[in-house]
Amino acid sequence: MTERLPKTGPDTLPDTLPDNRPDVANLPGGARAALEAVLMVIDEPATATALAAGLDLTVDVVESLLAELQREYNGYTVNAPDADVASLNDNNVGNSAAPRGFELRNIAGGWRIYSRAEFADVVGGFVLEGQTARLTQAALETLAVIAYRQPVSRARVSAIRGVNVDSVVRTLTQRGLIEDAGNDPESGAILYRTTSYFLERMGIGSVAELPQLSPHLPGLEGIAEFYDAGRM
Repeated sequence: MTERLPKTGPDTLPDTLPDNRPDVANLPGGARAALEAVLMVIDEPATATALAAGLDLTVDVVESLLAELQREYNGYTVNAPDADVASLNDNNVGNSAAPRGFELRNIAGGWRIYSRAEFADVVGGFVLEGQTARLTQAALETLAVIAYRQPVSRARVSAIRGVNVDSVVRTLTQRGLIEDAGNDPESGAILYRTTSYFLERMGIGSVAELPQLSPHLPGLEGIAEFYDAGRM
């Protein structure tokens, strides 16, 4: 069984990496294969900087290898990002291989291997069995408020939604979708924000990529009073 690395954030790899790590250049497949092995087992996207530190490589080398792996997994097709057919041929590799069933994505601030979206129905039959629990409408609405108003306190979310959200916030925290973002300097209330796992599940790199709400709102009259009520 493949050993899984401890869960990490996008900027860090485990602090328990051994001091006597082998030189990845001397391993089968070299640095490229070592990077691929790490990408196969990390639980969250990792930045090129974190991967470079974990593998004792330079960031430039890791970024080059990431681009190479991404092109390979895409099968060197015309859809491969930044694919340079001439340079690929110079490296004695073809440009007509079939895409893999997985792909390397730069998402939520880091890199990770995912199964391709086209195979979601196929993969779902294997990984979703017995895991049919979905977020309730209340949880989705609360998550949306936090995503767009973060960092935000439970009191403000409750004011916006018009209901108590304590239990929903606990559920979202347990699911790893939101986290503690410190305390409000005025009230001392705990503030909440979305996590990198939320970005990963949404398929975006940052909250700045969330859809704009203004085109979907019927009107903004009284919006200042609306937000003032949330500061209670």
